[in-house]
Amino acid sequence: MNVLSRLWTIAAERRNELVSGVSRKTNAVEAVEDLAAQLKDVDAAVVLIFASPHFDKDKLADALTQNFGATPVIGCTTAGEITPLGYETGTLTGVAFPRLHFRFSSRLITNLSRFSIDDGLRFCREFVSDFGETPGWNSLAILLTDGMCRQEEALLSAMEPGLAPIPILGGSAGDGLDFKQTFVLHEGKFHSDAALLTLLATNFRFTELRFDHFLPTEQRMVVTDADPGRRLVREINAEPAAVEYARAVGCSVDELSPFVFATRPTLVRVGGKYHVRAIQKVEPDDGLSFLCAIDEGLVMTVGQAQDIVAHLDREFTGLKAKHGQPTLVLGFDCMLRRLESELLKKYNAVSELLRQNRVIGFSTYGEQYHGMHVNQTFVGVAFFDPENEEETGGEREK
Repeated sequence: MNVLSRLWTIAAERRNELVSGVSRKTNAVEAVEDLAAQLKDVDAAVVLIFASPHFDKDKLADALTQNFGATPVIGCTTAGEITPLGYETGTLTGVAFPRLHFRFSSRLITNLSRFSIDDGLRFCREFVSDFGETPGWNSLAILLTDGMCRQEEALLSAMEPGLAPIPILGGSAGDGLDFKQTFVLHEGKFHSDAALLTLLATNFRFTELRFDHFLPTEQRMVVTDADPGRRLVREINAEPAAVEYARAVGCSVDELSPFVFATRPTLVRVGGKYHVRAIQKVEPDDGLSFLCAIDEGLVMTVGQAQDIVAHLDREFTGLKAKHGQPTLVLGFDCMLRRLESELLKKYNAVSELLRQNRVIGFSTYGEQYHGMHVNQTFVGVAFFDPENEEETGGEREK
């Protein structure tokens, strides 16, 4: 094969590859132009972007429309990005899903703060019916939601039965560490008080991922006074919540900090498994604000962190032993995992593992896995090239 033929072959192969890119330019227009240049060779069904909240949203949206043309671009703002080089902040990161291997559709849910579960069920069933099936391919759903609306549990209550048997994964959009306003991107505009549901059908093999690095201890507590709508716990064991939590983890209220919350979270047992319910902050009246659903009568267990680097390495080693090296892992990684890594001076080691395992995604305000909204968890989907490129049959790995 001569050089020209080889170049044509490489170009043709790239058109059909799952390709990621990142721009570190701080100007919105320049960042989009840079990312578009990295993804331009892909004949994309859709481009998924994760944008630092520092960008001017209107300029970013306009530039994405201008540079990607007829190719749909969807995404959200972040609390940090996971790029081809691992953890970063201040970037525009994206993935192009090739048309040969992916079919896509997305729909926006507006007025999220007034979301109705009944309406959500109808929405999902109509969406699945309209999306249809591709013979031999498998489907998955990606949910990106405003991370400040506190509606993840209601959304998932509608979406898990409404989408079944299609698995649903995703993350809550971020605003750095400011917790002010978050956005999802759909049809050329950034939207708040909204959620974006995307259906993907593919002949790539894929497997779902969900893991955290916490073990339950013997310390158990019961929520005795709470405001579920605000995710606020006023009392635990009939004592001020912060006072009782501090007692359980062995410190004073004054010593409670993001580091304590990150390394000693509360866990709840659902369906035989423990899930993290992360604390956001201490309120002035010694209440505790949570990042996930809480209610009176909820039994919580104090968690104990394992080594986050060793645990992450074991998870990805197990993934590769069972399924092989992924082409790309789409990752929704809680921002508290990033914070813990920074505080323990393990940021670079975690970042390197994400890079080695081809993770692209973002640091979230919460993670969606099937019918559960969780915290301090890594949720994702690992994609593997079709075993026979001449066939259209895909496989959802177990």
